[in-house]
Amino acid sequence: MFLKLSYINFLAALLIGCFFLNSCENDIQAIKDLDAKKVGVEEAKKVKVNYSLGGRKKAILVSPLMYRVQDTVPYIEFPSTIHVDFFNTAGMVESKLDAKYAKYKESQSNVFLKDSVRVINVLGDTLYCNELNWDLKRTGAEFYTDKPVRIRTRTQIIDGIGMEAKQDFKEWHIIQPIGFLKVPAAQFPN
Repeated sequence: MFLKLSYINFLAALLIGCFFLNSCENDIQAIKDLDAKKVGVEEAKKVKVNYSLGGRKKAILVSPLMYRVQDTVPYIEFPSTIHVDFFNTAGMVESKLDAKYAKYKESQSNVFLKDSVRVINVLGDTLYCNELNWDLKRTGAEFYTDKPVRIRTRTQIIDGIGMEAKQDFKEWHIIQPIGFLKVPAAQFPN
């Protein structure tokens, strides 16, 4: 009887083992699809973010695509253009920012902008550069770069290396001016 019971247990264990061996099959495409997925990345499309401080509208950010990446230093990335309107205390637009790429590190309150960066103030003064930092902790000099810049006003074009400016872009300072061209308003190129 004991031998018959052992034999039955052995057969049951063998059948269960065969079942597990047979069911542990990996689909190669499923593994590739799992590897291709970005772990820790959230994606948003057609993003519109309203920033306010103390109940007052400070800025509106618009972008067609945004990634929130959970990394050792979490960040938000805008890989396909960004537009920001900045507002004064009266709720009027005081400056505008455009770039083809932006990366925001929340813990550092810093936004790195690159590729066709442009900032325009209410007077029409326009900053053109390829790299710009926007640091919310640098009061009075929130925009800065150590790269080449061009500032175009109504009557002049100023080229230089490095720049600091207030977020409203009404006050700016070129660190190392390298060119200055005065142009009458009637002859200024578009």
